[in-house]
Amino acid sequence: MNQIHTHGATEGAVRVRIAPSPTGRLHIGNLRAALFNWLFARRNSGTFIVRIEDTDLERSKKEYVDSILDAFAWVGMHSDETIVYQSERTDVYRSYIDSLVASGAAYWSDPLSEENGTSVVRFRVPRHEQSVTFTDCIRGPITVPIDQIDDFVIARADGSPLYNFVVVIDDMVMRMTHVIRGEDHISNTPKQLLLYRALGVMPPHFAHLPLILGVSGAPLSKRDAATAVLDYKEQGYLPDALCNYLVRLGWSHGDQEIFSRDEMIALFDIADVQKAGAIFDVVKLRWMNSQYLRAMSASAILAYMSDVLSIPISEQFADWTRSQLEALVDLYKDRVATVRELEAVLQQLHTGPIELPEAPMFTEQSSLLLRDFLMHYPVLESYDRDSIESLIRRLCSHAGVGLVLLAKPLRYAITGSMESPSIFMILSILGYDTVYERIAKLDEVLRGKNG
Repeated sequence: MNQIHTHGATEGAVRVRIAPSPTGRLHIGNLRAALFNWLFARRNSGTFIVRIEDTDLERSKKEYVDSILDAFAWVGMHSDETIVYQSERTDVYRSYIDSLVASGAAYWSDPLSEENGTSVVRFRVPRHEQSVTFTDCIRGPITVPIDQIDDFVIARADGSPLYNFVVVIDDMVMRMTHVIRGEDHISNTPKQLLLYRALGVMPPHFAHLPLILGVSGAPLSKRDAATAVLDYKEQGYLPDALCNYLVRLGWSHGDQEIFSRDEMIALFDIADVQKAGAIFDVVKLRWMNSQYLRAMSASAILAYMSDVLSIPISEQFADWTRSQLEALVDLYKDRVATVRELEAVLQQLHTGPIELPEAPMFTEQSSLLLRDFLMHYPVLESYDRDSIESLIRRLCSHAGVGLVLLAKPLRYAITGSMESPSIFMILSILGYDTVYERIAKLDEVLRGKNG
């Protein structure tokens, strides 16, 4: 049986690439593929390269190139070599096209046979072969009958090359040892292998990753979640958390969920990647991000908010000292899932209550307790957490009521919310002036309501 067999190049240090097209922003699936390539390179002391596939001059835009590179910079995956732009390599592609035409491996077609009536360069598929077989690093042997492959176009009428051709030339010239990409490229692989053979070079090893799926089981779309990487940055997700989540989509190491970058590098093996599609679960991503947020110091979180998200911390919270702000971040970071949510609760706390909600705890008894608090609060020897808690408990005990009857109105008076971390801690952090002013304001409102 006549077959074309290929098992991939085996010599030389590991070299891998991620090759996004700047016809849109970097997709979350592209980032997962980049991450697997980056980990594979780092695990094998290899080289990770970013290549911009911008041969589609009509649809490629500089703003998308900038967005793609910004996304890689955000997650800390930089190209180990100078970034390659396909648009700058036209002469290289044309020389190889001319060479294939001269050898008879490719030909200019009869324009009458083409739909648009213009001649194009087609690759001549060897019809004496029966199939193309290659061994996928994830999926094992894959065989495609040769009669399922038509003579495919490698260059347009103007000589400009197409994807299947330029990707082979680039991977060959750049000495790629492994091509790790999405399973949607499996159908391109036999054509590319035929091109490698015609060029007289060994192809790289191929590994095709499972697709990222939405909850419906269909490929991930905007209906399921944001698909652009930088959307997650703007939504307040942390880059390490996002990468940790993505590495678990299609790969695992026992039951471990949280991995540092060093652990990912040490443990990642392409052979452990699963074949089935992986479901993108926003709830799980939020949980993952919350774990990373909790592990960060308050100073690191504030630096990220300011330096990465460009949140004007000093302007938004101008009347809070740095120590107050860090204490409040430490207090609230365990209650949110994203940096943006943390920003929102800090803003709400900074603003305080806007209006009095309809709630049963705001009764005449509550008003009396608040007045007692306002009477005794100014004469406390210290405004630390323990002293404030002791006062509140003492007032409730003296009135013969539960702690909640005073604690809930105090919480709303200070935070503008019915839920918050320890009200005793918040009161101690905000300080005398803010506490007294806000409670007096609520007391005034309650007097009018109950009066």
